[in-house]
Amino acid sequence: MKITNLFSILGCLALTVSAANAQKIIIKGSDTLGAKLVPQIAEAYKAEHPDVKFEIAAEGSTTGIAAIIDGTADIGMASRRAKATEVSAAKAKGVDMKPTIVCYDGIAVIINKANPMKKLTKKQVEQIFTGEVTDWSAVGGKPGEISIYTRNTSSGTYSSFKELAMGKRDYAGSSQKMAGNEQIAAEVGKNPNGIGYVGLAYLGAEGIHPVAVDGVVPTEKTVQDKSYPIARACYYYTNGEAKGEAGEFVKFTLGPKGQASVKQVGFVPIN
Repeated sequence: MKITNLFSILGCLALTVSAANAQKIIIKGSDTLGAKLVPQIAEAYKAEHPDVKFEIAAEGSTTGIAAIIDGTADIGMASRRAKATEVSAAKAKGVDMKPTIVCYDGIAVIINKANPMKKLTKKQVEQIFTGEVTDWSAVGGKPGEISIYTRNTSSGTYSSFKELAMGKRDYAGSSQKMAGNEQIAAEVGKNPNGIGYVGLAYLGAEGIHPVAVDGVVPTEKTVQDKSYPIARACYYYTNGEAKGEAGEFVKFTLGPKGQASVKQVGFVPIN
C-alpha cells in the first residue's frame, strides 16, 4: 500500500514537472493568417517541440496589433502594417512594435461561378465596392443587382483592399461585412450576383472563381512578380525582437519548414 502511494506521489510530481516545463505561445490577430496558415505551422513546430502549446485566436489584424500593445499575446498576426496611431499608442506604453514579414498574399476579387464575367479593370473594382456601380450590366455583365461582401472593420484585409483597390474611398453602404475569408467565399458561392475578396489560400472554395484585374489573374507567380495589382505582405508583430519560445517559433516560420507550409496552404513564400 505504501509502495502504491509512493508511485502515486511520484506520478503526480512527474505531471507537475511536465506542466511546469510546458510552454505556451499566445498568438492573436489576422484571420487571413490565423484560420489556416499559422495553425499548420504550429502543428509542424509541435512535432519537433511536443511540450509547447499554442493559443491561437484569429479575429482580425486590429486585435492582433492591440494584443501586442496591451501585452496579451506573444505574437500578433496582421495582414497590414500597423497604423501610425497604433505605433504611437504602443510607444506610449513602452512597446516597440516590430513587424516581421512572414509571407505575401494576393487579395483576389471573386464572383459566383454562374457569373460569366472573366475580368474587371481596377477602376471598375473601385466603382463596384464603393457603390458607384450597382448593376452588373454597367460593367459588361448580365443585368442584376450587385451584392457586395467585405470583411469587417477589424480586418487587415478590409483596410488593405480599401487602400489598394478603392483609392482609400469608403465601402458602399450596402456592403455586407463578414467575419473571415471563408464566410465571404461561402456567401459569394451561394449568390449569382455576389462579389467579394479573399486571400489566395481560399480560392479553392466551392462555387467561386477569381476575376482578372487589369488583365492579370491572381496567382502565386503574379504576386511574386508584382504584376497583380492587389497584393500585400503579411506580418508577425512582436514587442521588440521576439524572445524565448516565441522567438524560436518566428525563426521556424521564416525557415524552410515554415515557408513550406506557406506555399502548401496557398500563400507566397518570402524567398
